[in-house]
Amino acid sequence: MSWLVWSNPVAIWWSFMVAVSALNIAFWLLLYGYFRMANQRSGLLRVMVLLCAAYVFGCAFRSFLPRADVQRICLFDMWLSNVFVGRSVATLAEICFAAQWAITLRLFAKFTKSDTVHNISSAVVPLIVLAEFFSWYAVITTDYLGNTIENSIWAVTFLLVAVALLRLLKEFHSAARVAIAIAFGGVIAYLAFLTLIDVPMYFDRWQADQESGKKIFSLLAGLYDVSTRRVVTHDIAQWKDEIAWMSLYFSAAVWSSLALCGISLVADRLHQYRAISTHAGIQKGPHPQAPLGLGLG
Repeated sequence: MSWLVWSNPVAIWWSFMVAVSALNIAFWLLLYGYFRMANQRSGLLRVMVLLCAAYVFGCAFRSFLPRADVQRICLFDMWLSNVFVGRSVATLAEICFAAQWAITLRLFAKFTKSDTVHNISSAVVPLIVLAEFFSWYAVITTDYLGNTIENSIWAVTFLLVAVALLRLLKEFHSAARVAIAIAFGGVIAYLAFLTLIDVPMYFDRWQADQESGKKIFSLLAGLYDVSTRRVVTHDIAQWKDEIAWMSLYFSAAVWSSLALCGISLVADRLHQYRAISTHAGIQKGPHPQAPLGLGLG
């Protein structure tokens, strides 16, 4: 552990990620305790809390034991730093995160009777599962084209989420509209990061590999390599391109997961913020009906 000194930028970055992840876990535990007190029988709460737990703890695991999959680099020489293990944890966590968005959008779709939001909610999880397929392709073969396609699919998915949020803005007023607007802004920022930084980075890596004539692994050779090889490094030159996306991913993305979890707590009060459509225009005020359930209990 001699590398854990303040003169090493990697040590400072890793300490930051560990601290943020510890706070995220503490906040999830507080939410879990509060949710149990608020409504122990709600199926929606139960599902959202479990999905959020998978994402919060999955990202914490990846923060404590960071690794770059295609490069096979990691900070600690232990079997838990194995790329196959880490990618498996990431896959489960990311599908659970997508499910949180799908459930939340489905809740709002049923409440507002919006076909657009309903259709988008149905597309979120299948798109992310497809993205995970390309992620595994990149990890196994070390072909960055897989990462390029993977993150492009994430961009398309959250472009659709942005459309759904924009559609929902006119349906609510007061605090609910502000919350939806904040979520929309966050999604737009994420899309900007994906399209301007993340996807071009992986595309440039793929092009560099093409120009250098790099040979990629076959399926069997790649599976063996991903299960056995790990390169321990604490050199900032090896990590510098990973720091930006990892730092944002394991902080802001986790906060959005926690926020989605919190929405289920106030699901039965959405009618208070409903903007009612009339022939004369839009009239703000309480809706006479409670929100529709999701059939989760």
